[in-house]
Amino acid sequence: MTAWLALPDAEGVARTASERIAAAAGRAISQRGAFSLVLAGGTTPKRAYALLSASEQDWNAWSLYYGDERCLPPEDTQRNSRMVEASGLLATGVRHYPIPAERGAEQAAADYSRIIAPVLPFDMVVLGVGEDGHTASLFPGRPFDSNAPAVAVHQAPKPPPDRVSLSPASLQACREMLVLVTGAGKRTAVAAWRAGESLPVARVAALPQATVLVEQTLVEE
Repeated sequence: MTAWLALPDAEGVARTASERIAAAAGRAISQRGAFSLVLAGGTTPKRAYALLSASEQDWNAWSLYYGDERCLPPEDTQRNSRMVEASGLLATGVRHYPIPAERGAEQAAADYSRIIAPVLPFDMVVLGVGEDGHTASLFPGRPFDSNAPAVAVHQAPKPPPDRVSLSPASLQACREMLVLVTGAGKRTAVAAWRAGESLPVARVAALPQATVLVEQTLVEE
């Protein structure tokens, strides 16, 4: 169901991602006059966002949302919103809606649920994957309320323990999905995913409109 596209290296993944996001934006704006994009954190997405920020787009029609956020102060550089800002994407003047995670996981999840509920389905969702197979802040073996648009996450296995994540249902409510996978540390997770293990990323990306952009070395036998 999920399509896989192997690319030579992390730069190839980032460039292909930026091109596909731009193409999706063009289609959405042509058809509906607006483009809604859910952003992932991580090094490869940051490079893709930097490439996008240097391109010519109808930025006034774009709206940016976030797949997850760490419950840290707004100025903390570990927040996904700060990473996106550092990429240059926000300098385009695009509208963006950061998760107010500084309010605490429960309050922020409730507030963000109200923001994104009227927007669904998103035009495109961009995700990454962790070495344990998590995506957004949906970790293996952790229960989550898939009925709310955004959910509070506590006792995450990596710091900080408190986070906010879009629910699987919200992430899957999209016209297109990209999963970006780079780095040697992801090899075990990729192998488990392709072998059929029920990892969070595998469950969320089990969609006909999902494409995994992966470094070639991670899928070589």
